[in-house]
Amino acid sequence: MTAAPLILFGAFDRHNLGDLLFPHLWAAHCAERELIYAGLAQRDLTAYGGHRVQAIAQLAKELGDQAVDILHVGGELLGCSLYEAAVMTLAPDEARAAIAQYDQDINVHTAWAQNQLHMPQSIGYLVPRKLFPKARHIAYHAVGGTGLDRLPAAMREEVIARLQEADHLSVRDRLTQSLLQQAGIPAPLVPDSAHRVAELFGQHIKEQAKQDEPAEIQKQFKQGYLAVQFSADFGDDPSLRQLAAQLDACGEKTGLGIVLFRAGAAPWHDELAAYRRLSGFMRWPQRRIFESLNLWAICALLSQARAFCGSSLHGRIVAQAVGVAGVSLVQDGQRTSKTAAYCSTWLPAGEVNVRSVVEVAEGIAQALALPPAALQAQADQLADQAQEGMTATLASCQTR
Repeated sequence: MTAAPLILFGAFDRHNLGDLLFPHLWAAHCAERELIYAGLAQRDLTAYGGHRVQAIAQLAKELGDQAVDILHVGGELLGCSLYEAAVMTLAPDEARAAIAQYDQDINVHTAWAQNQLHMPQSIGYLVPRKLFPKARHIAYHAVGGTGLDRLPAAMREEVIARLQEADHLSVRDRLTQSLLQQAGIPAPLVPDSAHRVAELFGQHIKEQAKQDEPAEIQKQFKQGYLAVQFSADFGDDPSLRQLAAQLDACGEKTGLGIVLFRAGAAPWHDELAAYRRLSGFMRWPQRRIFESLNLWAICALLSQARAFCGSSLHGRIVAQAVGVAGVSLVQDGQRTSKTAAYCSTWLPAGEVNVRSVVEVAEGIAQALALPPAALQAQADQLADQAQEGMTATLASCQTR
């Protein structure tokens, strides 16, 4: 029997490090399958190292009467509304206009998103089985939903309904696992597939590190550098001034350069203007803004860093996968964020290292003190566990 096409579905219709990486990891893992890359919107992210992505609503029209398998490839999918997803697939100017027009009324902005994406639902990246009535398997791999209990009741019920339709489900952190357990849905823990990036693409990353901006960074900072990232949530002046002071202290103590990079350029992710303001507040001269948004250039930058500090979960995971210690940046009072939940699930207590802005220097000092051999051993262990999890998920998507 001929295998059905496997639709890889996720948020890789927008610029975000982890989301761009997921389809590469799965394509390497299941090269024997016919693959279709799908998101909520049709987009071409190849300029950033991503994929040409088809819109799931259009695919449903074309393949709805055919046998397919659908794999939700990972990410914080369980808490993303359709409205948020729709905005994040837009260009910055279009996103600002949509937010200004629709943001204040949940009914209005949900209706706008449904019309924009041709999806009659309020949650974003979950495919209802009714769209593909001939689907043989619907799987969710290492998904996150740490804010599930804070969703509006109707949206939360929609999430639960979609997961109850699934043939296979795994989650990536204990908090999501607990929240689903309270709803009567058991789900095993599986580490994020990005832990395999060095295993599957290590040589490619090494080659990228010798080229273009990653190579320039290494020449500029021969003494080494810290790779630093933060989302727009930290873009207010008080936070930027505090972060600048912490990074100045790190630079002066260690002599390391400070390289600011964006892990995601989609709306509500990382803003270049905030990075420029931070740089303006700093006094440590050994600093630079990394301009490239290419997936592999970002991985190369992380691979050569002495440590990573940032709010991006996949910045932390990719750094960990290439044996680089990390500090996860969170807002005060957000110790149960997706990053904190993930790190506390998979890392030893001494390596969790989740910090607020005013604790950055302390966190970086802790990260730099970790033995490289221990970091590599942890990276290898998580890569093995991620491989086992992906194999189990793919087995659940084999054609009967």
